[in-house]
Amino acid sequence: MVSEAIQHPDEMGASALPVLGRAEASLGERLASMHTHIRRTFPEIDRISIALYEPKEDLLKMFVHSTIGGEPLRTYQSKLSAVPSLLALKEERRRRVIDDIQETLTAGSEHTVQIKEMGYRSSYTIPVFYRDVFEGFLFLDSCKPRAFTPEVRGQIEAYLHLIMMMVSHEVTTARIALGSVQVARDFTSLRDEETGAHLERMSRFCRLIARRLAKSHNLSDEFIEQLFLFSPLHDIGKVGIPDSVLRKPGAFTPEERQTMESHVLLGSRIVDRLIDEFDLGTVAGIGILRNLVAFHHEFLDGSGYPGGAVDGDIPIEARIVTAADIFDALTSKRVYKDAWSVDEALETLDRMVGEGKLDKVCVAALRENREEAQKIIEQFK
Repeated sequence: MVSEAIQHPDEMGASALPVLGRAEASLGERLASMHTHIRRTFPEIDRISIALYEPKEDLLKMFVHSTIGGEPLRTYQSKLSAVPSLLALKEERRRRVIDDIQETLTAGSEHTVQIKEMGYRSSYTIPVFYRDVFEGFLFLDSCKPRAFTPEVRGQIEAYLHLIMMMVSHEVTTARIALGSVQVARDFTSLRDEETGAHLERMSRFCRLIARRLAKSHNLSDEFIEQLFLFSPLHDIGKVGIPDSVLRKPGAFTPEERQTMESHVLLGSRIVDRLIDEFDLGTVAGIGILRNLVAFHHEFLDGSGYPGGAVDGDIPIEARIVTAADIFDALTSKRVYKDAWSVDEALETLDRMVGEGKLDKVCVAALRENREEAQKIIEQFK
């Protein structure tokens, strides 16, 4: 499901406050509700945001935020090593207060430029650790200079602790959900040596496409991160496909083709069973997982499988996964073919767009970011 723009509780009145305790509320909604509570006493705190850290790529990625007025910093990401000031906070486990951003920070990183353009004057940055593992940063910003005095920091500490617990719980729960099916997926990796690298690349192609579509399709940073986390599970149903079919180097017989295509329905049953068995129904993004497993082989013209779904029936997360999956299959070496170049693969995707099978904006996102796609291919061979 595409994330809707969240109206901030400050603009909705008291009826929004119960969102904080709603199990089905997204982390973004809960953070906005918490922000409303904080602003009752500290109205100068205009933005609270969380960025997560991905160690494999040394990548700091905006995850969720609650912003009063102005345009939020969406889809921001950067190498942590490219931001020495934040890297130092992580290494030293030190918090940072900036009393006047306009005077203190020189226009360097993209993040700094955007923060200054939005008119923020002071900030408070806290590195977040969970069980001694660095998770990311919690940022607080204000349009008022010197907003984060020692007194204010002391009084909001309980709120900050709750926010950090909320984020850590969300990330941990998502990882538990992921781990529940990871073991089964790993069995597939043991049977198909290409699978592991394919999933690393494919999830990053999905993130690349989703970031490009964020503004036009109103995709939140939370949605993008959930898609990145869950997209490697799109083919989970292949654990039930016999080796004689899964690893066959040549063309399938009609019966073998039917067996291979059954992995979609099998995958949906596996996901539903895991959700029921491990009570994962309230895990943020679980609907994204369901959709990408069920629809990743459907085409917009109805020629896909298993249900022959058409255009409006196929959610954006599945459209993204389909484009990313085919792109990686084309640019990868397989037992039955050599790897195609990025340009050759894009030509084929463009042809499939012309045939009405693939979403043109998903394919355009890959074409517009072909250099980044090439780097992903080279990094995860």
